[in-house]
Order: sequence, then structure tokens, then C-alpha cells
Amino acid sequence: MMSDTSPTETAQAAEKQLELPAEGGTQAWLCVLGAFLSIFCTFGFLNAIGVFQVTYQATTLRNYTPSDISWIFAVQLALMWAPGPIFGRLVDTYGPACVLYPCSLLCVFSLCMTSLADKYYQIFLAQGLGFGVGAGGVFTTSMVCLGQWHVRRRSLATGIATTGSSLGGVIFPIFFPRVMDQVGFYGAIRYTALMIGVLMLASCFLITSRLPRKKWDWGVQWFDLTLFKEKQFAIFTVGAFLGMWVVFAPLDYLPSMAQEHGFSSTLALYLISIVNASSIFGRTIPPYFADYIGSFNIVTMSAGLSGVCMLALWLPFNYHSNHTGTIVFAVAYGFTSGAFVSLLMPCVAKSGSIETLGRRFGTFQIIMSIANVTGLPIMGAILDRQRGTNYSGLILFGGIGSIVGAAFLIVATYLLGKKLGTWKV
Repeated sequence: MMSDTSPTETAQAAEKQLELPAEGGTQAWLCVLGAFLSIFCTFGFLNAIGVFQVTYQATTLRNYTPSDISWIFAVQLALMWAPGPIFGRLVDTYGPACVLYPCSLLCVFSLCMTSLADKYYQIFLAQGLGFGVGAGGVFTTSMVCLGQWHVRRRSLATGIATTGSSLGGVIFPIFFPRVMDQVGFYGAIRYTALMIGVLMLASCFLITSRLPRKKWDWGVQWFDLTLFKEKQFAIFTVGAFLGMWVVFAPLDYLPSMAQEHGFSSTLALYLISIVNASSIFGRTIPPYFADYIGSFNIVTMSAGLSGVCMLALWLPFNYHSNHTGTIVFAVAYGFTSGAFVSLLMPCVAKSGSIETLGRRFGTFQIIMSIANVTGLPIMGAILDRQRGTNYSGLILFGGIGSIVGAAFLIVATYLLGKKLGTWKV
């Protein structure tokens, strides 16, 4: 019979064994603030991909298909995860400054180069590769340092920091079109670069590490397939992959779909802000309860409900255009998807022993990058096959993928609960 012992106690015991500095305090919460600003500028900016998808389709890249354009954002998203193991090792060895400072500068530089680009390959290199690598370094540094400072309340601290992603997704879709009306598309990118530069500068002073430096060990593995011998981690990773594969579909394609169905361009872009505004609550309320009833339980429900939202609320909009129904979907999906994304990394931390934590994070991040780099282009290709106006195939792919992912997460939750002897996982 399962006990009510929280797995957090295990983490606390491990922390004492490692003789870590005291957790919490002013410096710990300043790190949360710095991580919030960093994530606002990275994932928050990426959450506004729908604005660029619509703008590029209508202007600079109008001769390219939606799938072609989506590769720019897919690469950005993938690079948020893929270099994580390398950046994480650099932070452990040399501290956060060696990654955070140059990557912040790279983000600003890449946006400035995007403001000068007028060809597909130029935009791909600047906005896709350049900003993607820089954002990946900033994001990884933020999450590594955040995890060092917060163990007992990791889910809550992570949830608060990742609301920066949601707030960025609210502000950028409103800020960018309004500035673009005044100074044009390229001028708006330069103003965006300025804002991101100022906020990243502040985050560089707020984010600090808690642990002493480690020596660089060339023998340490960053990607380890043997970890999949642990059934709960293997099944969790499959479920997370399927959920991450489709989670960004509404952020990219909902605005263009709304315009196809007669929405004004302003309201269509504001749908992104509505999704992200709702996800603020999804990234804070569920993680708060996750510290008490378990991150696995919450992330599983979130994945399942995200799929239900797509099939029950988004799919009907493809056949019967309705402003109210679309806004309801944006609110509901923002909440459920926000909870799903914010709790993935705490679940990875719980899914195995502390001795394999680094390899587990690295392996998970690389696999999630594959989901990100393939998901949007696949859905864009489905849209292309349906002549770019029928979104039913894209939505079915997203909804079914999320629900099947939730099924795998249910199994992983059961296996981990059985192993730990508690339902609070």
C-alpha cells in the first residue's frame, strides 16, 4: 500500500548529503526574478511566433509556404533545448556569466541582423539559428541556477519564473504590431531588440549560482540511451515528446486561421496574447499544487486536457467561425498548456536518481529539441496539403498527439508512484 510520504523528503536528504549552501533567502528569489526576465525575453518572444508567421506570409516571405516559414520558428524552439547539456556543463564549471553574458549579446545581435534581412536564408540564419542559440544559452543558465537555489519548492519557483514566458507572449503580440504600424516591420524588430537587451542586462546581475564550481570532466556523458532502462523515465519521455510535438500549434497557426475565417488582423494577433495571458495562471496555480500532490499527476492531467481543448473547442471553429468560441478555446488552452510546459523539467528531476540527474536532463533536452524542430513543419505540411485554408488535419494531429502523450504519462506516473510507494509523484 502506498504511503503519503512526499518524494521531496528524498531530495532534502540528498541535499544534506551533498552539503549544499542553505536554500532560500533573498538571493534565491532574486535569481527567480532574473530567470523570469530571461525567460520573458527568450520563450516569451518565441511565444509570439504567430505574429511573425502571419507577417512573413503576407510580406517578406509571401512566396514561401507556411511549412517553409515555420522552419524558422521550429529551429528556434529546438535550439532552446538541444545545446542545454553543453551550456549546463559550462555553467557548472565556470559559473553562469560565461554563458549568460555572450548568449544575451547574441540574442540582441541576431535581432538586429533580422532587422536587416530580406531573404529567407538571412532570416533563417539570424532569427532561427542566431537567436535560437543565444536564447538556448540564456534559458539553460536560468533553469540551472534556479534549480540550484530551490529544491523543496522547485515546482513553485519554476512556475513563477516561467510565467515570464507567458507574459512575454502577452506583451510581444500587442507591442510588436503597434510599433510596426508606426515605424514599419524592421523598425519594430529594432525596438524589440532594445527592450530585450535592457531586460537581459538586468537578468545578468540577478542570476547567480549556488553551488561551488566543478572541474570539467571529459568522461561525463551528455546523452545516455541506457537511461531508458528506467521504465518510468522512458515512458515519461515518450509522453512528453508527443505533448511537446504539438503544444505550439495554436501559438503559430491560430492567428492565420482566424484571419482566414474573417477575424480582423488585430483580433487575430491578440488571440496569442489571450492564450499566453491564460497560461500565466496555468504556470503558477498548478505548480503550486504540484508541490503537494505531485508534478507527474498535474502534468498528466494538463497534457490530456490540452488535447481535449484542441478537439472539442478548436476543431469546431474550423467549420463554424465563432469569435466567442475561439476566445474560450484560447483561454482554456493557455491554462492547460502552460501547466504542461512549466512542469516538464521538475518531472525529469523526479524521474530518477540524483546521480543521473545531469545525464537525464541532457538526454531529455535533446529529445525535446527533436520534437520542437519537427512538430511545426509537419503541421505546416499538413496545412499545405489541405490548400492552406482547411486546418482540420493540423488540429486533429495536435489533439490526438496530446491525448496519446497523456496516456503514456499516466503509465509513467503509475510506475513512479509504485516505485516510490506514494501517489504524490
